[in-house]
Amino acid sequence: MRGKLLKTLIRLLAPAVFWLGLWLLAAALIDQPLFLPGPGLVFSTLWELLGTGRFWEHVLWTLLRVVSGALLGVLGGVSAGALTAFLPPADALLSPALRVVRAVPVASFIVLLLLWVGSDWVPVAVSAMMVTPVVWEDVRAGLASPGRDLLEMARAYGMGRFRKLRTVYLPAALPYLRTGILSSLGLAWKSGVAAEVLCTPRRAVGTQVYYAKLYLETPSLFAWTVTVVALSLLLEKAVRRALRKKEGGGGDEA
Repeated sequence: MRGKLLKTLIRLLAPAVFWLGLWLLAAALIDQPLFLPGPGLVFSTLWELLGTGRFWEHVLWTLLRVVSGALLGVLGGVSAGALTAFLPPADALLSPALRVVRAVPVASFIVLLLLWVGSDWVPVAVSAMMVTPVVWEDVRAGLASPGRDLLEMARAYGMGRFRKLRTVYLPAALPYLRTGILSSLGLAWKSGVAAEVLCTPRRAVGTQVYYAKLYLETPSLFAWTVTVVALSLLLEKAVRRALRKKEGGGGDEA
C-alpha cells in the first residue's frame, strides 16, 4: 500500500518538478526578470496577491462570469441538440449557424459584443457562445445514438413518446452530454478570461492580466496567469466530481 502511494505521488509530482526546474533554468540563463521571472519571484508575488481582498474580489467575479456563461451555454446546447435531433426544419435552420459560431475567432465575437452589451456582460456572452456549439454537437450525437433495433423494441412494447424519451433517448444522451460539458469547460474559461483582457471590466482577473502586461509588471503577469490556470483546473475537477456524483459514482474519469 505504501509503495503504491509512493508511486502515485511520484507520478503526480514528477511532471511539476520537471517543468519548474526547466523554468528555473531558463530564468537563470536569461537573467532578465522583465522577460522571464523565476518561479520564486512569481510565487512570492502570488503570495502577496493572495493576502489582499482585491485579489479574491477579482477571482470571484471572474468565476461568476465564466460559470454563468458556461451554464447558459449548456442550456443552449442541450436545447439546440434536442431540436436539431428531432426536428429536421430546426436542424436545417440552426446547424449552419452553430457551425459558424464554432468557426469564428473568439476575438471577433468579443469586439462585436462590446458594441452591443456592457463590458461586464461580454465574458458571460462569449463563454456561452463557445460552450453552446460543443454541447449541441455532443447532445445531438447522443440522441441519434440509439440503434434501430432498440427503437423497434420500444415501439413493439408500445412505449409512448415521453416514455421513449425517458428510457431510450436520455440514457443514450447523458454520456455524450457529460463529455460535451467537460470538453467545453476549458473553452469557456479561456474565452471568458480573454474577453476580460480585451474589454477590461472593473473587477476581473483578465483586467489584472491586461494591466500587468501594460505596465510591464512581468512577475504579476505570471502570477495572474498561474491563478487562471489553477482556477481552470479546480473548476474542471469540481464539475467532474459533481457529474460523477450525479451518476452515482460510476464510470471512469474522462
